Amino acid sequence: MRTSRRVFSSPWPLPLPALALALFAGAAGATSLVSACGHSTAAATPQIDAGIEDAVSEPGPPYTQTLLDSAHIGSDSSKPDFQKASAGVELTGGPFAQVTLVVDLVSPCFPWSNWQTDPPPAGQDWPADCDAFDRNFEMSLVTPEAADASDASDAPPALELVRAITPFGGPEHIEQDVTDVFNFVRGPRTFQVIIPTYSDSAGQVSGSNGGWYVSAHLAVTPGAPPANVLAVTSLYYASVTSGETIADIPFTVPAGTTSSRLEYRVTGHGGADDPSSSCDGPAEEFCQRLHHLYLDDQSIEQVTPWRTNCSKLCTLVDGGPGGSTGQYCEQNPCGDPASVRASRANWCPGSETPPYQWTPTALSTPGPHTFRFAIDGIYPGGDWRVSATVYAYGD
Repeated sequence: MRTSRRVFSSPWPLPLPALALALFAGAAGATSLVSACGHSTAAATPQIDAGIEDAVSEPGPPYTQTLLDSAHIGSDSSKPDFQKASAGVELTGGPFAQVTLVVDLVSPCFPWSNWQTDPPPAGQDWPADCDAFDRNFEMSLVTPEAADASDASDAPPALELVRAITPFGGPEHIEQDVTDVFNFVRGPRTFQVIIPTYSDSAGQVSGSNGGWYVSAHLAVTPGAPPANVLAVTSLYYASVTSGETIADIPFTVPAGTTSSRLEYRVTGHGGADDPSSSCDGPAEEFCQRLHHLYLDDQSIEQVTPWRTNCSKLCTLVDGGPGGSTGQYCEQNPCGDPASVRASRANWCPGSETPPYQWTPTALSTPGPHTFRFAIDGIYPGGDWRVSATVYAYGD
């Protein structure tokens, strides 16, 4: 296993035609997501933005803003589409009664009829364009300051909108309500999608030049906002590895705030092989770790992120890649059904991971605050993708 692939991949489970260890489903992105493979051991200054201006008397008609149209995300590090796709976004006509982010992911692996026009190269088991594994699938807004920063560690953290995992070589459709975000954020932003896709040069466990196609748009309805959003503050967005200590992250709750919400998105990844009883398999993604969250140096929650319902994403269907016999999972066509069904560290292949949410009383108090988290027992070689966001509301 190459060190450069460890952050993004884990060695179990396998696509259908390969019964040997291979890399898949890992973390992606730097703190600001300007780089697809950077890290930060300390959070940068949280982003704080100006709110939407007063409502217009007559809202305009609904409209759609296209962000990505079948944009390719590839595994060739020499190409500009390596592991990411991005687009500028700036909504007009606010405030908004509803804003929905709609994303569609397409895989060259499936349906199997694709293999007629894109067959595996000679001596290989997968079409070259096919990424047969599951990968992190993350969407965020990046500030102009972060997009222009030469050093990602000094940039404000991106604002994560969606945390998901791709299927094993299959399509995925996501719809996410982002009304509160766009009733606060104004001015230009960069919408960014990260998929840490990798290739197998031999074409034995995945395609030799694998990738994905992503389309995304915002469905926008101007009108009276459902809430008085005073702030949307990204506190943290990065990977946490063994031995890292996260310092207190300062932020400010604005004047007029009467309630706030903390969102904590987290998923476990990496190629660690922890032999302890807290792990069900040979990778961090199969380990149960205790997470501690603190607000103003006071504990607000302890959670053990763990998903046990992955079996719902495996409807067995007869047939297989290239017309082979056997059965595959309809929602995860290139995955070993046993792997698809396995419980994991707060994610399932082909599924969005919703955030944990809390509304601690202390967050209703305007003024300075601090946030901190800690994760017990990350095994060397493993990592956890973490983002934290505070939403502040007035009456």
